[in-house]
Amino acid sequence: MKGVLLINLGSPESPTAKDVKPYLDEFLMDKYVIDVPFLLRALLVRGIILRKRPEESAHAYSKIWWEEGSPLIVLSKRLQQKVAPKTEIPVELAMRYGNPSIESGLQKLSDQGVTDVLLFPLYPQYAMASTLTILVLAEEIRKKKFPHMRFTDVPAFYDKPDYITALANSIKKGLEGFEYDHLLFSYHGIPERHIRKTDVTKSHCKINGTCCVTPSAAHKFCYRHQCYETTRLVVEQLGLPKDKYSLTFQSRLAGDKWLEPYTDVEINKMPAAGIKNLAVVTPAFVSDCLETLEEIAMRANEDFVENGGENFHAIPCLNDGEEWVNVVANWINEWANAEVTA
Repeated sequence: MKGVLLINLGSPESPTAKDVKPYLDEFLMDKYVIDVPFLLRALLVRGIILRKRPEESAHAYSKIWWEEGSPLIVLSKRLQQKVAPKTEIPVELAMRYGNPSIESGLQKLSDQGVTDVLLFPLYPQYAMASTLTILVLAEEIRKKKFPHMRFTDVPAFYDKPDYITALANSIKKGLEGFEYDHLLFSYHGIPERHIRKTDVTKSHCKINGTCCVTPSAAHKFCYRHQCYETTRLVVEQLGLPKDKYSLTFQSRLAGDKWLEPYTDVEINKMPAAGIKNLAVVTPAFVSDCLETLEEIAMRANEDFVENGGENFHAIPCLNDGEEWVNVVANWINEWANAEVTA
């Protein structure tokens, strides 16, 4: 019997330092997120970051927290609840960090008799700190608790036509009534070394402006290439001129070289360059979360205005929009109706 596990990032149980701390510990101690030796990672995370970050993050979460709970969890549940009736196989939800856990999601599927599971990471672009860590943990859990199960995973869908159309239509809808000077595509940042680590050719990724547009097997796992490709395809569908949009990366940590250009730096420079009305879309996420609702819609908005900007508009993620729900359901049904191969 087939079943699906939708998997998103996760969230603390509440916007309090008490609940944010264990969430951040699980997240930042992941070797695919901070990819340094364990002792150094523990020193950095538990000896330095977790001394101040829980309070700061709890304050940020408190600004975007909904009455029903974490926006990311609420929106992911809504997506699951809307997709489930459109397919005849069980569809459950899990988070990589926090609850509901991947193990609990697999248990729910197992309790319904599911043996063939489609793992569906809700990340359009592949990265070791998102897609890979989900697949690795799920396989570890399968071996220990669910050896009777077999996994198939949904690959990065950054360039799938129906995803691109849903994203383009979502942006078009989000821009209705807003006369913008510029549309910024802001993607979550990752350290440059992550790009090189996921390079299957071990030589292609130079991050020099040409490698991402030169065909290579490395592109299947290259987050940077996939961000640029998503943008290119959406821009093509929307018919945007080159001077009307740009691409940046947000949410970097200090101490490492992360993908550039940086969202905050570029946004702060825009008013002086004549961009007074700015729209921002965040296509690394399918569900609104701390990085979109607080970092972009609040902080980036404030910085833009402080630097001379006039109007700032954060475009919502796909969330549980009907077109996106139908895309997800269609992909699931395509897999559900395919013949099982040995």
